[in-house]
Amino acid sequence: MSTIRLLIADDHEVVRSGLKVLLAGSEIEIVGEVGTGEDAVKFAMEGDVDVVLLDIRMPKGDGLTALGRIKLEKPDMPVLMLSTFDNPTYIARSVALGASGYLLKGCTRDALLAAIRIAASGESAWTRDELRRVTGALATPRLAADVEVPLTQRESEVLRQLAYGLTNKEIAQALHISYETVKEHVQHILRKIGVSDRTQAAVWAVRKQLV
Repeated sequence: MSTIRLLIADDHEVVRSGLKVLLAGSEIEIVGEVGTGEDAVKFAMEGDVDVVLLDIRMPKGDGLTALGRIKLEKPDMPVLMLSTFDNPTYIARSVALGASGYLLKGCTRDALLAAIRIAASGESAWTRDELRRVTGALATPRLAADVEVPLTQRESEVLRQLAYGLTNKEIAQALHISYETVKEHVQHILRKIGVSDRTQAAVWAVRKQLV
């Protein structure tokens, strides 16, 4: 079995160490370890890498931003997302941005090895369940992406935060507005862009290149 060169991007040393232990004794060789989104992009561009394993929440450019940038430069580079959060918005954005799959940090060694091998072969490691959860979000929205939607500046800010996977409470803290105000903005956004939930709004924002 030929060696698979893996880049691990995660800001927690304990996670990186754990992955090393899980991958020991397999044909997967860890060729790089980085702790920020920025470094992940740099290493993926310059290093000799077959698969990137990318944490979603990291300092200096989160994993989803890094995924978008890697795919822009190297569309065929397999990237697996790794997260603590079983968050449908993260999953939908990962699909929309071209990730090869989405692994939760609590997954088994077998699931991890299988996903890396599938991604390295150029195939999709998405499970039917994951895709079924987000297919509604990835269906064409009622409004084409090139239709101009009159979002206010504040609504655009809320939409951007929402597309990053933040909860209403986190958005309220980030933008220094009340939770109730955020709820109102979210309702207006959904109505204006013609979607029924936050995940669909997040995918719409990705397609509009707002995030």
